[in-house]
Amino acid sequence: MRTGPGRAIGSADSGAREISKPLAELILGECIMKLLGQGLHWDEIKVGDQFKTFGRTITEADIVNFINCTGFLEVLFTDAEFRAEHSAIAGRVVPAALVYSVAEGMLMVGLIQGVGLAFLNMELDVKGPVVAGDTVHVEVTVTEVRPTSKGRGLVRTRNEIKNQRGETVIVYTPLRLVKGSKPAA
Repeated sequence: MRTGPGRAIGSADSGAREISKPLAELILGECIMKLLGQGLHWDEIKVGDQFKTFGRTITEADIVNFINCTGFLEVLFTDAEFRAEHSAIAGRVVPAALVYSVAEGMLMVGLIQGVGLAFLNMELDVKGPVVAGDTVHVEVTVTEVRPTSKGRGLVRTRNEIKNQRGETVIVYTPLRLVKGSKPAA
């Protein structure tokens, strides 16, 4: 079955015909399709809402790419001999900045994509280490929602990044400027 402007619906055997409107409009009248992966508008969120991301395993390749891309050339991240002799953490240490960045990436798809206007502020507290091979996810609690101007709003969340053992490794509290669901008046 092919759909879209000027595309046939069905098959030759079922009497397919050409259409000029998208399938959703044909079936549902004046329908506005929801874009998959779009985040939530500020006025669709309330204090106390909670969300959880899927997990993401941080690999050796992630670490190498991150330290080379950012210039994080700290010997803790680049020198295995130094790390073995001097590090207080066993294993291939992951920079906290990488862990935070991975968390933001996981949140982008379902919470912020297409509606986030500005990242305004945050506090970040590293609670424990992450090493190569750890799988992290983010648990989000909405702590503040308030309107601003032009149909926009401010949303603050408490984001806990947890490893596969359920241990909190980073807590951060971003404040974001977010689009509203209705056009500005």
